[in-house]
Amino acid sequence: MRLLTACLLCAIALPAAAQIYKYTDANGNTVFTNQPPEGQAAEAVELPPTNTVESQPPGAVEPQETAAATGAAYQVLQLTDIPSDEALRANNGTFTVGVQIEPRLQAGHLLRLLLDGQPYGQASNVTRLQLVNIDRGEHSLAVEVLSGDQQIQQSPAVTFTVQRVNTSSPALRPPPPKPPKPKPAP
Repeated sequence: MRLLTACLLCAIALPAAAQIYKYTDANGNTVFTNQPPEGQAAEAVELPPTNTVESQPPGAVEPQETAAATGAAYQVLQLTDIPSDEALRANNGTFTVGVQIEPRLQAGHLLRLLLDGQPYGQASNVTRLQLVNIDRGEHSLAVEVLSGDQQIQQSPAVTFTVQRVNTSSPALRPPPPKPPKPKPAP
């Protein structure tokens, strides 16, 4: 019973605690406070109502149409930063590629690379993707947009060549040691 009475008293006092008062102090400064000063003329400040936003239940959001029903979900989906006329030099086989996508990647969608037609790496929401230790030679690369495990859209495949330094090349071997100079005879 005491708890109920205390809650009711707090609920009644709540609107009074929200009142703001305005007065001018001895130095001429305007002061705003929630308690009127004693012996000082203070005027009550009327505040406009606060902005509120009604929360929506999770089911109230309309589901987006699927890409199959609307055609392509993205007008632009292509890989960037891959040379097409010359070989891509990556001595350790590691390089990054960019993804140009318009409009912006939607919530719940992820990007994943397809290297030689096979999924490569983890799906991600970043537009800069890294490939690691790719063998030398010709490869094809594309990017796909995923929603969960379902493919929404795929970019055109780009064919490129990776050039890696051959470490067994005679040009890269250190020169043989020079024979020691003969010591002069005493």
